[in-house]
Amino acid sequence: MSETVSKEKNVLDYYILCSRLKNVIRTGWKDWKVQRERVESVAEHVFGVQMLALAMKSEYQYDIDIMKVIFMLAVHEIGEAVIGDLTRFQIGADEKEKLEHEAVHRILGGLMDGPQIEALFLEFDAHETPEALFAYQCDKLECDLQCRLYDGEGCVDLSCQEGNATMDDPLVKELLDSGASWSEMWLKFSQRNYPYDEHFRAVSDYAMHLEIM
Repeated sequence: MSETVSKEKNVLDYYILCSRLKNVIRTGWKDWKVQRERVESVAEHVFGVQMLALAMKSEYQYDIDIMKVIFMLAVHEIGEAVIGDLTRFQIGADEKEKLEHEAVHRILGGLMDGPQIEALFLEFDAHETPEALFAYQCDKLECDLQCRLYDGEGCVDLSCQEGNATMDDPLVKELLDSGASWSEMWLKFSQRNYPYDEHFRAVSDYAMHLEIM
C-alpha cells in the first residue's frame, strides 16, 4: 500500500509542480509591455512549439524521430517551474544553464523514469543530435512567430518602452534604428543569432512579410 501511495504522490507532485508553468507569463512579453487581455504563458509556448514541430516535420520531411522531438519539447521548459522564465538579457548563459539543470534534476528526481527524461532534456539543451537541433530551432522560431502575431494585433508600442533593458542590446538598437518593426526586429535578431537551416529561415522570411490581422 505504501508503494502505491508513493507512486501516486510522485505523479501528483510532478504534475502540480509542472502546472505552475500555466501561470508563468513569458518574460519577453512582459519586458516589451505587450498589451493584451491574455498574454502567453510558458505552458502555452510548450504547446505552440510542439504544433510547430509537427508542421515543420510534415512539410519539409526531416529525417528525424518526431516522437522523440515532441517528448523533448514537452519537458524543455520544466526547469522554469522553479527558476522562472529568464531571458538572455537578464542572466548569463552559463549561470542560467546551471540553475536550470539543477532545477530539472530536482523536479524529475521523484519519478522512476526521471533519469531517462532528464537525459532527453540534456540532449535538447546540447543542440547536437538531429532531433535536438530540430527541436531547438522550433523553440526559437515559435517565439518569433508569436511575436509576429502580437505585432499584427498591435499589442506593442515602441514609444512606450521605459525600463526595457532589451532595447539597449546593440543588435536590437541597430535593427530598430534601421526602421524595422517590433516583429521584424525580433525575426531578424533570431536569424542572426540562431542556427536556422534553410527551411526554418524560409518560414521566418515568409512570416516577416505576411500580413497578419
